[in-house]
Amino acid sequence: MAAGLSQTGLDQLSKTAASHVADDKVPGLVVLIARGKQVHAEAHGTLAIGGSPVVRDSIFRIASITKPLTGAATLAVIEEGLIGLDEPVDRLLPELSHPRVLRRVDGQLGDTVAAQRSITTRDLLTFTFGFGFINEMFMMPGPLPVVTASHDLKLSTIGPPDPTVQPPPDEWIAGLGSLPLLAHPGERWMYNTGASVLGVLLARAAGRSFGEVLRTRLFEPLGMKDTGFWTLEPDRMATAYRSAPDGLVVWDEPDGAYARPPAFEDGAGGLVSTADDLLAFAQMLLRGGAPTLSAESARAMTTDQLTAEQKARGGLGPDFFATQSWSFCQAVRNDGAYGWAGGFGSNWHVDPNNDLVVISLTQRMHESAAMPPVHGDILDAAYAALA
Repeated sequence: MAAGLSQTGLDQLSKTAASHVADDKVPGLVVLIARGKQVHAEAHGTLAIGGSPVVRDSIFRIASITKPLTGAATLAVIEEGLIGLDEPVDRLLPELSHPRVLRRVDGQLGDTVAAQRSITTRDLLTFTFGFGFINEMFMMPGPLPVVTASHDLKLSTIGPPDPTVQPPPDEWIAGLGSLPLLAHPGERWMYNTGASVLGVLLARAAGRSFGEVLRTRLFEPLGMKDTGFWTLEPDRMATAYRSAPDGLVVWDEPDGAYARPPAFEDGAGGLVSTADDLLAFAQMLLRGGAPTLSAESARAMTTDQLTAEQKARGGLGPDFFATQSWSFCQAVRNDGAYGWAGGFGSNWHVDPNNDLVVISLTQRMHESAAMPPVHGDILDAAYAALA
């Protein structure tokens, strides 16, 4: 029995996880719960339908759980003095200097006004720099002109990340800079794109690739040996699936998009990882940032960083900010827990009040903005297991 976790609760957790595993549900999953120094982990199902078993160190595409890692790396680079939290990004990202803003989010690309101020690093970290997912995009009868233009430029920032089409960083940021913003910097929260831009910013600030920034500032100090933008061991990676009317269909094979270096290392959703690597990152934040961040930076990453005015415009739905807010590249709940989910089938949850980490990794893509039942049920079971 793990300290602070009841054996009865862990047995029920196993039953809950196993109940979601099937060829037409989730082919395989890894669940990891940690409380204090005690860790309970288990694997169920297969890496692919009819394939080899999932094991504890199987590799999964973590999609948007990449974002908190990008946020932490940004704070590390800020602590080094290479960029400033409230510094305009113009010095290193001239492509984003003097931005224009659409008069209407559904307006034509030329119908713009000058932005009221420059974009800052803080705007990127809090997703308030003026570009990204907004709820209105899901309510329009057709794609917005700016979304169509983004797709034409192969930015893959309004929708799932796609490392097979995204251009190299300089071309990517030039493409984004050619588009108008959807809101003035600092005006409202917009999902996703800020973390992608941070990857380009950090690479230029450090004079090396974004992947190298992550490796030297986070992965090596924390022992995250299996986390990166691609893997040399595709035999350990789960096949990615999406739902279809007749069941699950393959979205990406283990030797596919994440088995080779991408042209663009996407800070919003490009990483692969394991449950234990994500645990190492969570434990760093729980112990106040050591050895990678100061206590001040760790505290900033895990507390609300949005203003009431920024939240008033809504997030991904009218109730998005009812029980949570946003810090630096991750959600923070009203009860003090923090974390985020990955749209390719993962969830990462840290509760400092209970010294609890809950990680669930699957290979089935989310079908909506709501948390899939498998992750919600595992989270509930984890809390039920607290002694």
